[in-house]
Amino acid sequence: MPLALLALAIGAFGIGTTEFVIMGLLPEVAGDFGVSIPTAGYLVTGYALGVVFGAPLMTVLGTKVSRKRMLMVLMGLFIVGNLLSALAPTFGLMLTGRVVASLAHGAFFGIGSVVAADLVAPDKKAGAIALMFTGLTVANVVGVPLGTLVGQSVGWRVTFGIVAALGVVGLAGVAALVPDMPKAEGVRLRHELAALKNVQVLLAMAMTVLGFGGVFAAITYIAPMMTHVTGFADGSVTWLLVLFGLGMVGGNLIGGRYADRALMPMLYVSLGALAVVLALFTLTAHSKVAAAVTIVLIGALGFATVPPLQKRVLDQAHGAPTLASALNIGAFNLGNALAAWLGGMVIGAGLGYTAPNWVGAVLAASALVLALVSAALERRDTAPALPATGSAPAERPAAVSS
Repeated sequence: MPLALLALAIGAFGIGTTEFVIMGLLPEVAGDFGVSIPTAGYLVTGYALGVVFGAPLMTVLGTKVSRKRMLMVLMGLFIVGNLLSALAPTFGLMLTGRVVASLAHGAFFGIGSVVAADLVAPDKKAGAIALMFTGLTVANVVGVPLGTLVGQSVGWRVTFGIVAALGVVGLAGVAALVPDMPKAEGVRLRHELAALKNVQVLLAMAMTVLGFGGVFAAITYIAPMMTHVTGFADGSVTWLLVLFGLGMVGGNLIGGRYADRALMPMLYVSLGALAVVLALFTLTAHSKVAAAVTIVLIGALGFATVPPLQKRVLDQAHGAPTLASALNIGAFNLGNALAAWLGGMVIGAGLGYTAPNWVGAVLAASALVLALVSAALERRDTAPALPATGSAPAERPAAVSS
């Protein structure tokens, strides 16, 4: 695999760290700015919405420049946003910094996926995409716990300063290692937009929203579930999230490996198993050992869908994949927001802290149904046309046997 993938993975590591580390630092940030925890939660919501809207915006703005240059611009935005967060004197400026950093997220992964796929042979594309996303998964194992520890020990501003420094390393890596790959000739914005008319592209994005949404329906409420239902101490939640991150790393690599061999079967297995495991989590949440194992499986099965779904979008939007790829990253965040909202609704309805697991199971099962529909449509569209009723098929062999 080319060294350029390492540069993309470093950028992904920084982005993954800044996205999730804020969740462990909300009490410290809220205390420093004198705001409530729910108000501080806007730092999470604002980032997610910035990803959803920033992905298409930054991708469209980048249609006039080479992909390498756009990746460098995006890492520059990431650095500026995190520095602003680290130095912000008011909560409003802190939120602004989060939004600025989030604008780089979707477009970086979207354009980075296209670049990663172009760097390798056709039969290794999903594996290359998975290696880039490894930076994001490793961030949940290493970056987020360490960032939380640093923020709680010496101050959350230091954490965001370190994340900005990671962005500098990522920028330098992209500049030094990613080859200058110009935008494909003849591809214009209208071509990128036209790809969104493809039913298969839209189905893949819907699978992304529902499939990964299933994961976040459960994981968003993992802390109250594990402490109130399973009986873990508050301090154990960090390590349970590390287990979730380890599962993500393994699932991402497995998904990339097998998506290059059999993409749709990989989706069937991962989405179907994810739905089953999420449903079982309502039972295993009552046992510490079983809950820990289930959390690893949710991380693994959830992220096993990422490389095949991203490659599915690239394959179906061939010729103009950049905008579709970036929008699919936004779809992950849209799924996260939708699932968190639905999970909160069932908890608010008095159904208990394990109820979001059923929401997740339904979402994952719905994604599986869409995968089966997508494959059926593809088979129909590629099937050879049958002879019309009343034709004389016996004459056809004579016409070609010469």
